[in-house]
Amino acid sequence: MSTSTFKPIEARRAPVNTEGLVPWIRSNLFGDLRTTLATLLFGGVLVWYLPQLIDWAILRATWLADSGACRAEGAGACWGVITEKYRVIIFGRYPYDQQWRPLIATLLMVILLVASCTRPFWKPWLIALWVLVLGSFFTLMGGDVMGLEPVETSRWGGLPLTIMLATISIALAFPLSLLVALGRRSDLPAISALCTVFVELIRGVPLISVLFMASFMFPLFMPAGVTIDVLVRVLVGITLFQTAYMAEVIRGGLQAVPKGQIEAAATLGLSYWQTQRKIVLPQALAMVVPGIMNSFIAIFKDTSLVIIVSLYELTGALKMALGSDTEWRIFYVEGYLFIAMIYFLFCFSMSRYSSWVEGQANKGKQR
Repeated sequence: MSTSTFKPIEARRAPVNTEGLVPWIRSNLFGDLRTTLATLLFGGVLVWYLPQLIDWAILRATWLADSGACRAEGAGACWGVITEKYRVIIFGRYPYDQQWRPLIATLLMVILLVASCTRPFWKPWLIALWVLVLGSFFTLMGGDVMGLEPVETSRWGGLPLTIMLATISIALAFPLSLLVALGRRSDLPAISALCTVFVELIRGVPLISVLFMASFMFPLFMPAGVTIDVLVRVLVGITLFQTAYMAEVIRGGLQAVPKGQIEAAATLGLSYWQTQRKIVLPQALAMVVPGIMNSFIAIFKDTSLVIIVSLYELTGALKMALGSDTEWRIFYVEGYLFIAMIYFLFCFSMSRYSSWVEGQANKGKQR
C-alpha cells in the first residue's frame, strides 16, 4: 500500500488594498515614470510658491477697510477693498437703501435652483413655484408695486443680474435647443433647412455681436414709439446664442441612439413624439449630460459680456466700483479674486451636480 503525504498549499499573498488615500496616491500620482515626474515637478512648484501665496494672501493681508495700511511697505493682500466695496460689487448701481430687495430676490432664486435640482421637488407644482419665484424676483427688483420704490432695469446689476440672466437663459434655451436639434434631424426639408440656417447663422458670430445687435440694431427695426427694454433684448440674445450651441450638443446625442431602436418603436405603432419622448430623448440626453452642463456653465460665465450694453453684472460692477475710486483702484487683483471665487463656487456646484446626474442617468448601464 502506498501512502500519501499531506502537503499544505502555499499561502497566497494578501490582496492589494485599492481603496483609501495611500492606494489612490500610489495609483494616480506615482502610477508610472511619467506620472511620477509630473507629480514631482508640480509638487516642487507648489512647495516653492504656496508658502509665498499664503504669506501674501493671509499672513500679511489687510482685512480692514484701511487704504493706508494696504499701501504700507511690506503689506500683503488688501482684502479691505472687499470690505469697503462689497455692496457695490454684489448689487451694482441699485439704490443703497433698497439693497435688501435684490438680496431677498437673489436668495429666492438660489433656493428655487436648489429645489429644481433636488429629486423630491420634481413634482408638477414645481412649475408653479418657478412662476411664483420669478414673479417675486421681478416685483422686488423693479418695484413700483405694494409701496416699493421703482428701480429701472438699467440700475440692476451685480450678482442678482448675473444669476437672473443665467437662470432664465438656461430655462428658455434648453427646451428650445431640444426642438432645434429634433428639427435638424427632421425628414421635412423646410424644417431641417430652417433649423440648420438658424444654428449656423448664430454660431458664425461671437456673442458680443449678438448682444450688440440686440441692444442697438434691433430697436431700429421696431415701429415708431415701440421700445423693448434692454434687459429683455439681452435675454433674448443670450438665449438664442446658447440655444444654437446646445442644440448641436443634443443632436450629437440623438445621432448616437441606434437606428434599430427607432425602427423597433415604429413596429410597435408608437408615434413620432412617443418615440422621441419615451425612447430616443432619454438615451440621448443621458449621453450628453457633460456637454449640456458645459453649455450651462458657459451661459453663467458669458453673462459678463453684457457690460458692452451698459448692464453692470458681477464683473461690470467690480469695474464700476474700482474704476472711479483712485484710493482703491490699485487693488483690482483682490477684487477679481473675490468675484473669481463667486464664479468658481457656482460653476463647481454645477459641475458636481452634472456628475451626480450623469451617474443617475447611467445606473442602468452599471454592472
